[in-house]
Amino acid sequence: MCHDLVGWMMWDRRAIRGYEALGVPNGLGWVVAWRLASLGDVAPAVAAAATYSINPSVIAAVMNAYQEVTDAESILGVRDAAVEPGLDEIVPGLTDELGSFADALWRGVDSVHFGGRPMFAAHRDKPRPVDINSGLSAWLAVNCLRELRGDNHWALCGSEDLDDVEVGLLHSALVDLDEYGTEEWIARSRGNDDEAVIRGWARLETKGLASNGALNDEGHRFRLHLEARTDALTAPAWRAVGEEAATRFCALVEPHHDAFVARIDATAGPRWMPAVRVKTMPPA
Repeated sequence: MCHDLVGWMMWDRRAIRGYEALGVPNGLGWVVAWRLASLGDVAPAVAAAATYSINPSVIAAVMNAYQEVTDAESILGVRDAAVEPGLDEIVPGLTDELGSFADALWRGVDSVHFGGRPMFAAHRDKPRPVDINSGLSAWLAVNCLRELRGDNHWALCGSEDLDDVEVGLLHSALVDLDEYGTEEWIARSRGNDDEAVIRGWARLETKGLASNGALNDEGHRFRLHLEARTDALTAPAWRAVGEEAATRFCALVEPHHDAFVARIDATAGPRWMPAVRVKTMPPA
């Protein structure tokens, strides 16, 4: 649900126009700039470590482009201004309904510690809307929960000594390859070239997770188990949201999944945002 509500922002045309108006040529890098801005003026290497799966050269190029002409708070202002209009274009009236969940969602955000969770901590630390029960407020809380899950996932990937290319290759276990065409598409979409992908396969083969340049059965099993472990690490925040509120929240958002995917397809093209295209999986 968090991926659906947030993922479209990466290619939102209104936000990209606002970002370009700040002086960034052609709105370069909005796809990650709106997330990186919450980290402030850290070194690109630090931001790359936090985002993990994106090639560090891509992170450096995006940060250098916007740091020359604007500041982080202006970028976040562009993002915030685009949230409610964008949501209501995708699902008319959704923002008003979302606002009623803001208190419960922030309760979940505030229930967990920041340790080892840089993206989550950076987003949570930002000032909250004056109208704390607005659709924007609820969306920002959802975004924090999404970043929490991401940080938890990267912590697990780091503990397994997976590099940025390996995690991209492994993610192909979760998507429909008839749609993606190759197990390498996700890793390559993060800025990795032929040489990097070859090294990634070699590392996975050394770990017993791939054979002959493709994930093997153990690689699929491992990736499913990694997803289940990520869910388990993130579950305490949702328990704090509360079963009743979480159930109603899912009932509000789930029926609009296809509309969010269609928005991404229209603005970014097919295959992008693989987290919203996860196929039905057997238990890990």
